[in-house]
Amino acid sequence: MDKKRILVTGSNGFLGHKLTEYILQHPDYDLCCTSASINRNPQDTGYRFEQLNLVDLKGLASLVEDFKPSHIIHSAALSSVEVCENDPELCQAVNVRSAAFLAELCKEQNIHLTFLSTDFVFDGQEGPYSEDATCNPINAYGQSKLDAEQAILSSGCSAAILRTILVYGVIADKKRSNLVLWAKNKLEAGEAIKAVSDQWRMPTWVDDLANACLLAIKQDAKGIYHISSDTLYSVKEVVEQVADFWNLDKSLVGSVSAAEIGQATNRPRKTGFILNKAIRELGYRPTPLNESFERIEQQIKELEKRDER
Repeated sequence: MDKKRILVTGSNGFLGHKLTEYILQHPDYDLCCTSASINRNPQDTGYRFEQLNLVDLKGLASLVEDFKPSHIIHSAALSSVEVCENDPELCQAVNVRSAAFLAELCKEQNIHLTFLSTDFVFDGQEGPYSEDATCNPINAYGQSKLDAEQAILSSGCSAAILRTILVYGVIADKKRSNLVLWAKNKLEAGEAIKAVSDQWRMPTWVDDLANACLLAIKQDAKGIYHISSDTLYSVKEVVEQVADFWNLDKSLVGSVSAAEIGQATNRPRKTGFILNKAIRELGYRPTPLNESFERIEQQIKELEKRDER
């Protein structure tokens, strides 16, 4: 069997770090990572790294030509809703043109593409959503991801599009935070925090998402798949679950509405996914929130031990 050669874009990102960790556990995979800045992954051996800005399409083509990947996982994106609104040209360049360009390269060179998308392609009026539900983004970020999806599908390349929701977890780069770690760290410090009580999501453990990417590669999956947990929580409920699991003071968790923080009209109110397709076709199995917290606690302890060495 031919060795899989995997190119990961956005390797300095949250998912990119976890993908690097997971792919390096497969000795039969060759890995090349690329990101716009220097490599920030403490795990910096066993693979090739190339610093490359995604708007440099010539550089992207040269890297693909040189590394000759069998699979590309395109996780790089401009994911800030506010930045996408304020700089639509940059949003288009990073989120749409680079994806469309990679899709054309994949079509020409028979490369399988895994593309990371978002629940923000939906307006949040009728969640949870199946893969064939009507998309109706209410912000520029969601629109750019939908535009990229459509460009990839129309290119005719072999591609799996994985939509996901509110990714959380632990990676080796301690500077990277997310909802769960933010809440845990604040509450451990005895700080009062406020969490949105009228937005509902199915948060995704980053390890589950990385595993779903590898399942898509293993099966050369094609089409759109929804990847998340299978339980709908308000953002505040997620934070309260963090407090409960780590035995922290839940009275420190206050409520705030989406309207109070300017998110009533530019964020979907309720998303969530129907996962039947991913479970059936990919063999995906979502990890329950509390079970993921147990694993996160183990990972934190392992990282602390490594830092002591």
